[in-house]
Amino acid sequence: MSTLDPAIAARLKLDANGLITAVIQDHDSGDVLMVGWMDTEALRRTLVEKRATFWSRSRQKYWTKGEESGNFLDVTEVRLDCDGDTVLVRANPAGPTCHTGTRTCFDADRLM
Repeated sequence: MSTLDPAIAARLKLDANGLITAVIQDHDSGDVLMVGWMDTEALRRTLVEKRATFWSRSRQKYWTKGEESGNFLDVTEVRLDCDGDTVLVRANPAGPTCHTGTRTCFDADRLM
């Protein structure tokens, strides 16, 4: 297994658990679909495989979105924010993104 490009890894500001927030955005509509967590290996897999891969904090393992449902997130672009503590992943969803079966995890109650 290869490692994340050292030039990219050096720019990341990981939290105490070695994770970075990943915001997933629909490439076409711009809608925010979900938020997940990545470590350097999940980010490397996302960049190489062009499928959104995360670190599951509850299951303590890697998971590629869609590996069970078939609703993959085909990655078109990955950007690092100015602080280096969040990645923006633009993707084309192959079905509902949220585990509830909705297109986005942000279809819930509007707070404002």
